Amino acid sequence: MPSVVKLAVPTELMPVVRLAQLLQGLEGRLVDAHQYRVLVQKLTAALDEHQRHEALPGLLDHFPAAAEVYENLQYGHAGLVRAPLEVSLTSELATRSLLERVQRG
Repeated sequence: MPSVVKLAVPTELMPVVRLAQLLQGLEGRLVDAHQYRVLVQKLTAALDEHQRHEALPGLLDHFPAAAEVYENLQYGHAGLVRAPLEVSLTSELATRSLLERVQRG
């Protein structure tokens, strides 16, 4: 029997919740690429609009697929913002090492 999680979500974040639910439901399934892209674009717009909302981090904790989209949006200026520091650092160092090996041939 699936467990039920109840979240108290501010009204203004309901579009983010609905889009995050849809995206989470698509994870691991074969879906039309265009539909997936449109969904992610709408979620991106909603996340951009509410990125500074105090309830957003808690909401993203319940929707890993949406959290990954959010982290990808923030990566350019903040790195892996939702990952623990050690994981972020390890990932960054591994990427640098790989890029150095590729450059050397």
